[in-house]
Amino acid sequence: MRAARIRLLIATLWIGSLWTIGYVVAPTLFASLTDRMLAGTIAGKLFRIEAWISIVCALALIASVKTAPEETNAKAGKQVCWLALAMLVCTLVGYFGLQPFMATLREAAGPGGVMDAATKSQFGILHGVSSAFYLIQSLLGALLIWKLR
Repeated sequence: MRAARIRLLIATLWIGSLWTIGYVVAPTLFASLTDRMLAGTIAGKLFRIEAWISIVCALALIASVKTAPEETNAKAGKQVCWLALAMLVCTLVGYFGLQPFMATLREAAGPGGVMDAATKSQFGILHGVSSAFYLIQSLLGALLIWKLR
């Protein structure tokens, strides 16, 4: 019972931070700050923190299932591990795969930012794909919480 509570706590921290940063804090930054580059810089730093939270929580959750298998039926344990792994892949692709390309485009755009440069469409595509991975990860997180309850 104790391991199950720890897993639920880890998942709640993970999914709560994912949803808060992605769907509350980042949009609030862009709505509140007149300088979109500053809002993007702050949001980028928050997404970096979120990426590391995701890695730590995914590994902790998987380790928790693997170290206390007697407290989880085999099917449920596999589902939790697969969901955590899928969410981890979303983080690795979305943040560590796509974000470096987006950062390169931002640097190449210069002081005017990517919205004033020829890289606008490339940046928009990368941002859209990154957002899709974030949405998929968020939905998988809801399913993970559901499975753990």
